[in-house]
Amino acid sequence: MTSFSIRDEREQGRLEAYTGDGEVVGRIEYFVLDDPQRALVPVHTVVEPAHEGQGIGSSLAQELYAVAEREDVAVAPLCPYVKKWAERHPEDAPAAAPELIDAAKKWLAEHPGRF
Repeated sequence: MTSFSIRDEREQGRLEAYTGDGEVVGRIEYFVLDDPQRALVPVHTVVEPAHEGQGIGSSLAQELYAVAEREDVAVAPLCPYVKKWAERHPEDAPAAAPELIDAAKKWLAEHPGRF
């Protein structure tokens, strides 16, 4: 099992898991929504095939919600993996209001080249 760290690369819209030698082994791609309220919106979760099954995706999802909690913002998951993770961990992943999910979907539709 690979040990890894996670860092928020906000300007690139990625939360990345990387090994001690700097290899990126997984990521959540996201954007920051400002309206109707500030929220982190995960769109894709990717774990490199050689590192699947090591808890990287779950750790990334958990850290995304921890970042949101520290910043006192919501998470509006559009990523199917993060959405399922949130459903399995309601104590760590407060549900987003339907209007927030709708606003995130609208933003994504208005920015088709972003992801």
